[in-house]
Amino acid sequence: MVQSGEIIELSAKEQARLTRSGELTAVELLDAHLAEVGRRNPEINAIVALDEELAHAHARRVDALPAERRGVLHGVPTAVKDFGHVTGFPNTLGHRHFADSISDHDDLHVARMRAEGAVFYGKTNIPEVAAGSHSVNRVYGTTRNPHDPSRSAGGSSGGAAAALAANFTAIADGSDMGGSLRNPAGFCGVVGMRPTPGVVPNADSPNVFDPLATAGPMARTIDDTALLLSVMNGETRDVPCAPVLDRARLLDLRERDLSGVRIAYAPDLGGLVEVEPAIRAVLDDVARSLEGAGAIVEEGCPDLRGSDETFRTLRAAVFASAWGPLLEAEPENFNDFVTGNIREGALISGADVMRAYTELTRLTRAAAHYFTGTDLVLAPVTQVLPFPVEWDWVREVNGTPMTDYLDWMRAAWLFTPLGVPALSLPAGYAGHLPVGAQLVAGPRRDVELLELARAIESLLAVPAANPVATSVAG
Repeated sequence: MVQSGEIIELSAKEQARLTRSGELTAVELLDAHLAEVGRRNPEINAIVALDEELAHAHARRVDALPAERRGVLHGVPTAVKDFGHVTGFPNTLGHRHFADSISDHDDLHVARMRAEGAVFYGKTNIPEVAAGSHSVNRVYGTTRNPHDPSRSAGGSSGGAAAALAANFTAIADGSDMGGSLRNPAGFCGVVGMRPTPGVVPNADSPNVFDPLATAGPMARTIDDTALLLSVMNGETRDVPCAPVLDRARLLDLRERDLSGVRIAYAPDLGGLVEVEPAIRAVLDDVARSLEGAGAIVEEGCPDLRGSDETFRTLRAAVFASAWGPLLEAEPENFNDFVTGNIREGALISGADVMRAYTELTRLTRAAAHYFTGTDLVLAPVTQVLPFPVEWDWVREVNGTPMTDYLDWMRAAWLFTPLGVPALSLPAGYAGHLPVGAQLVAGPRRDVELLELARAIESLLAVPAANPVATSVAG
């Protein structure tokens, strides 16, 4: 019999195998994870809206399924980002206006996870309206980094990343506009993947063709990330053009030979971002390891000119449209930097938006061309190490002032307008703090990206995220 402490360290694939075979029940697997949540979550605050009664009822239903109906996530316990709907759970969006909300349906990707046997026990914490990369809000408070609870877990999928690192779950969903899957994964030493837009359909969004925002998978390993992506991907009537990936390849991910793989190393994105020396040192080591494995590594970066203005314009316009009316009605319920972003968006004209879409088109075409001669880009995913939880955002990097709460995250979101898949892979440590490497591939090369990432994961052999609990300083 597998011991409780060992169960929570198993991969999602192995957990599902044990429950499908009957060696372990979904209830037993859930209880093992809930015990760890009970032990460590009061310190970390990754899991919010915990509902053990609802989770146990769900697990019992899963246990009752006949063998032929047991899916690839059968019995795997998890929590959903508090920006998506799960039947019976709150969906607060980290905002006091929605603090008493209870969802009466599942979002599409959640429904797909449920259909494959995932068991939901709560939500994962986020920043206010999922804005920014530090998961703190006035509904549930602050999420802390399991590697050092005095530090941020990142965001906006910060609760998800922290839950993975603390072994509260083996898989987690997240979403990403400007790095919200990638940044917290880098801070917490786990994997977070932003798929090609459309791979996970935006069926629940008011704008199903949003080129910036997408849901995506997170996990402790590349294999489990691919497993969850295989569940989240697929066509829907609402988004008929959604790319369908090769599910068989995702479920049985091969490890690519790195010999001859063409890798562009962009340690500062061609001089566009400041990066702390500790992060650069880890990435330099990764580049050397790749060269040692036979990869062709040369400094280079896709064309990112215009990406800054394009991203900021479209993002601000989205924020003004989504949150402008609520801000006018309840200004006291928004923090100052989100308020500023919404009001900036209100000043953007239709012509500004159309110019941004024109530039977005140029950037996506240029990126598609760039990746005909390059297999992978290696870049920083975060520009700084996890920062103190008392900060709201990073004010300077290497002595260079950051203009606003988005500026210090540019290493992630400058790639967003290119329409390409990207992920954060654990790359090493600076002291006791994790450092992630951002791996970027060509549009719709999501499976190829995961196969290359699996090979790099094996090459680097970074210790799994299983930090020892410590008490919060002070």
